[in-house]
Amino acid sequence: MYNLKGKVAFVTGAGGERGIGRGIALRLAEEGADVAVTDIQLKPYGEARWGGLPALQEEIEEIGPRSLALACDVTDVRSVEQAVKVALKGLGRIDILVNNAGARAGGDRVPLIDLPEDEWDRVLDVNLKGAFLCSRAVGRHMVGRGGGGRIINVSSAAGLRGVARFAAYCSSKFGLIGMTQSFALELAGHGITVNAICPSLTATERVGHMASVLVDPVLTEEQATEELLSRARAGTPVGRLALPRDLARTVAFLASDEADFLTGLAIPVTGGALMS
Repeated sequence: MYNLKGKVAFVTGAGGERGIGRGIALRLAEEGADVAVTDIQLKPYGEARWGGLPALQEEIEEIGPRSLALACDVTDVRSVEQAVKVALKGLGRIDILVNNAGARAGGDRVPLIDLPEDEWDRVLDVNLKGAFLCSRAVGRHMVGRGGGGRIINVSSAAGLRGVARFAAYCSSKFGLIGMTQSFALELAGHGITVNAICPSLTATERVGHMASVLVDPVLTEEQATEELLSRARAGTPVGRLALPRDLARTVAFLASDEADFLTGLAIPVTGGALMS
């Protein structure tokens, strides 16, 4: 366990019940950090049984730390700056930024020659521009207040190796690693580390939509999802898929003092499916 008491985290893309963002937010709270959780809407997936960000805020506060639930469109500079402002007012500071927000799979998962320009823009805006806007806003705060900090970007195994029909997604995730390295060099003198994690396919709310786009269209979404997950499982040496808790453990380590000599890294969290 890592001691993050007295620290404040800002986690984007945290509105899914089975999502990576929720897993990361809860783990940081278990380590003692206060956590501001954000997504494009307070309840972005609309399930009746899951209350979205307000429900996650309650979970965090039941663990013990303080929390804020904030709607934030990471592609909109005004929305980002307002969310950061509210988090600073409510929680006092931000020590840990986790850029986890990601575009949902859709019309972008096609061969590059068939890729619509608006789909390219949508994916790059969320995955790369969103991380830039959040990193810039929080980075300015960290530099201004002094005392160091942690910025952790959720890239992808597809940010380390190209995948057919994922041109926009891969470009955004490769770009995120480049931004990670540049920002790490710029902020090292301020005691701020910047790292990326690169997960393989993780079973979250997004998988069903992704499967319906990528797998045989004659299958039901449930059948397509199982087919996609089975393929991913078979290609993972440890014999299972990544879980949000696997990514959350890596983020908690990178957020802790134990990782203060690590910066500019892109760490595969893939169960051996991709090694660097």
